Amino acid sequence: MARLKIYWTETAIKQRNYIFNYWINRNGNRIYVSKLNSKIKDRIALLPVQPEIGRNTDIYNNIFLVLGHYSIFYQFKQSEIIISGFWDNRQDPSKLIEFLNQK
Repeated sequence: MARLKIYWTETAIKQRNYIFNYWINRNGNRIYVSKLNSKIKDRIALLPVQPEIGRNTDIYNNIFLVLGHYSIFYQFKQSEIIISGFWDNRQDPSKLIEFLNQK
């Protein structure tokens, strides 16, 4: 199998950046955000090797990986992995359902 390419949707990037900005403003520095970003990269690096590592959802063929308080939603297609969402699990779950139903 050829190495799968990973793409982030605009929505997933906005969600990730919103969370990053929240922590930068809350903590007054980028230390936590830098650590979180590193963990995100490490977790996503597993996907091309093990694309089915996550748990299936019933919504639009999304699969998710848990990363501490966060979930990384993605779709696995033959030649690519599309990161469709980055979610803080401490948020109201109804917001997540609303987000996933927008697809």
